[in-house]
Amino acid sequence: MIFIVVLASVLIAGVTIYQYKEQAEDYHKEYLERKEDQLNAQIDYMLKNTTWEVKTENLMYILEYKNAIYEASDVLDINFNVYDLEGNLIISSKPRIGLDETNNQLDQSIIHGLASSFTKRYIEKTKAAGDRFQSSYSYILDPKFKPIGILHIPYYEDDTFNNSELKEFLLRLGAVYLILLALAVMLAYVISKYITRSLKAISEKLYQTRLSKQNQKIYLDDPSEEIGALVNAYNGMIDELENSATLLAKSEREQAWREMAKQVAHEIKNPLTPMRLSVQNFQRKFDPDDENASNKINEFSKTLIQQIDTMSNIASAFGSFAKMPAQQNETLNVIEVVRLSVDIFNEDYITFFSEEKEIIAKLDRTQLIRIITNLVKNATQALAPDREPKIVVNVYSDKDLVKISVADNGIGIAPENQEKIFEPKFTTKTSGMGLGLGMVKNIVETYNGHICMSSVLGKGTVFTVSFPKFKEKSE
Repeated sequence: MIFIVVLASVLIAGVTIYQYKEQAEDYHKEYLERKEDQLNAQIDYMLKNTTWEVKTENLMYILEYKNAIYEASDVLDINFNVYDLEGNLIISSKPRIGLDETNNQLDQSIIHGLASSFTKRYIEKTKAAGDRFQSSYSYILDPKFKPIGILHIPYYEDDTFNNSELKEFLLRLGAVYLILLALAVMLAYVISKYITRSLKAISEKLYQTRLSKQNQKIYLDDPSEEIGALVNAYNGMIDELENSATLLAKSEREQAWREMAKQVAHEIKNPLTPMRLSVQNFQRKFDPDDENASNKINEFSKTLIQQIDTMSNIASAFGSFAKMPAQQNETLNVIEVVRLSVDIFNEDYITFFSEEKEIIAKLDRTQLIRIITNLVKNATQALAPDREPKIVVNVYSDKDLVKISVADNGIGIAPENQEKIFEPKFTTKTSGMGLGLGMVKNIVETYNGHICMSSVLGKGTVFTVSFPKFKEKSE
């Protein structure tokens, strides 16, 4: 609306200026023609009533007889010049002293233009010092309509009155359109507020819409047809969203239970494999007559008890998915726990190494064993068949951190898979569910730790786990 008002005011102002200009040109043209016709009528009267022979040589005497031509000039309030057919000045209404050399002789272009004009009338327009002038040239005819002279009437286009009227009109028009513009602004504001009030309510509701919460429907009093259709569409979307949220929540709960069951099965399966290997190894190598038989039985029993405790904790935490497995923080010698975890595996290529005897941290023994078991088991599954296998588990200190590294010389991990290796259910193996490393990462981060991996395809992989050391509080 504002644009239309402004555009209309500009167009009307332009049309008005153009109209005044055309009107002024028509006025000057008609005025000059009227004065020229009046003076020509007076000259014709003189030529018809003179006793002189009507020809060019007597034209000055005929027109100046009793100053009749000058009296007509004064009455008509116009100036004139009379030239012969060669363009020489004969008489002029201007004083001789005021004539310049250019007025004494007509330009040949004017004579030729007048001669070639169909109306036998020639108009010359000029500008000087910002003012506009017109000059009318026409033939003076004898009673037999034969040209005997040239009548020149100079005319100054005085637009002072028209310009004053135009300025006054534009000021009035501007005042009217300023009032219209103010009204348009107020009306546009009121209409836009009325329209956007409903749209703002809808936009606020849309901004607040969430899948995870109860969303409110929109109720408006007497909305327009378009806004009403938009509100109905929004309310319908809210109903569908609530139904979708219910179905999604149900699906997520079922998926969570499935994932929990898979993880529990995976966690229970992990200690069973080393237990089975330990039992088979003990059965094969145990000698009752050995003098260290008692120590071996104790070591074997201790290993089995650790794995049984792990399964027991998993089973106990099965009823609470969020807390599975429950954390039992205790002050541990990380080196000792890791060494016992590695001893479960009887493969000769799995070695444990640490330059320190004791590194204390506050961790859950069972979960630490699960971390080592998972990492070592993954390393054994990644070994290359074309080279002598080797897995090294190392525990060492790094400032305020205890670090555990598991390195292998296996097939390595492709670069495109390295970023996905800790994602749940991601695996590059043909068997397994891909939950091990994801579970390890969750346990490590629970203790404010960090796990990282570096791998070179075809050469091997190193997993490094970092935990904060235990610090005794000073008294």
